[in-house]
Amino acid sequence: MDLVGACTAFVHVSEQRSFTLGAAAARVPQPVASRRVAALERHLGARLFDRSTRRGELTPFGRAMLPTARRLVQLAEALEDAAEHALRTPLRVAVPETCSMLRLARLQLEAKDHGVVLEAHPAPPATRIELLQTQEIRAALVAAPADEATWHIPLGLASATDPGVDSLFLQTLRPGRGGASGPPRHVWLQPEDDVPHVRDRVYRVRDMVGLRSGQVRVAHSVPAATAAVLGSGDYLLAPPDQARELGLYWTPLGELDLARGLAVATTGGEDPDLLRSKVWTSVARCVGAVEDGAPE
Repeated sequence: MDLVGACTAFVHVSEQRSFTLGAAAARVPQPVASRRVAALERHLGARLFDRSTRRGELTPFGRAMLPTARRLVQLAEALEDAAEHALRTPLRVAVPETCSMLRLARLQLEAKDHGVVLEAHPAPPATRIELLQTQEIRAALVAAPADEATWHIPLGLASATDPGVDSLFLQTLRPGRGGASGPPRHVWLQPEDDVPHVRDRVYRVRDMVGLRSGQVRVAHSVPAATAAVLGSGDYLLAPPDQARELGLYWTPLGELDLARGLAVATTGGEDPDLLRSKVWTSVARCVGAVEDGAPE
C-alpha cells in the first residue's frame, strides 16, 4: 500500500470534509481517494470516516490518527523539497585558471546535458587545494606529477613568430649564442606551472645549458606573460591548444618531454562518481588533456 498517498487522501478529505473536494485537493480522482482511504482503514484496522453521513465526518479513531497522518504527509513533502534542492545544488569544482571562458562555458553546458549542475571556479594550484581543504568546493583538479596524474597536458614553447624548427632547445637562448645580440630572451612560466614537478625540471635544464637564472621566470598572470611574449622574442611555456587560443606558435621542447599533470581530488561522497561517470570527457576537453585518464 502507498502509505503516503493514502495519508494524503485522508488528510485532505478530513480538511475539506468531503471526498469530492478532498480528492481535488489531493489532485487525484474521487474514486482513487476513496480507495486509498479504504486501504488505509484496512491497514490500520478501523474506520476513519463515518459513512452514515454524506459529509466526510471523522470517527473518534480518525480524529486520533489525523495528527500523525498530517505529520507524515508534511515529512514526505519536506523530503521531496530537500531532494529537489539537493539536485539543484551545483557540483562546485576548482579548475586551472588556464581554462578559457569558452571552454568553461562548454563544460558547464555539457555537464547540464548529463544532469549535473557543475559550477567551475578557476584558481591557481595552491588555492585549489585550500578551497578543497576548507570545503568551499566539492572537487578540484589538482597539480600532480606524471606518475600520479589522471590527465597529462603536453607543454612546449609558444612564441609570437614561427621559429621554423621542429623542436626548440633552451640552449639556443643562451646570451651571445650564434652571434645573437640585444637583451636575452626569456621563458615565462604560468602560475599553473609554478609547481615542483614542472618548474624545477625547467630550472635544472636552464642551469645545465648555461642560461642566466632570470631568463626563466614565473609570470604573475597569463595576460602578463602573453604580453611579454607578444612584445618580444620571449617564449611562454604552454600547451598547444592554449597557444592557438592566444594566437601564438607552439613548438615542443628539445631537452624535455614535459607535461602538466592533473588529478581529481574531492571531499568524498558521490562527487568522484559524478565526475567519472558523467562529465569525465568534458573535463578532459576543458583542460586540453590527453585523454588517457578514462573512467574505471
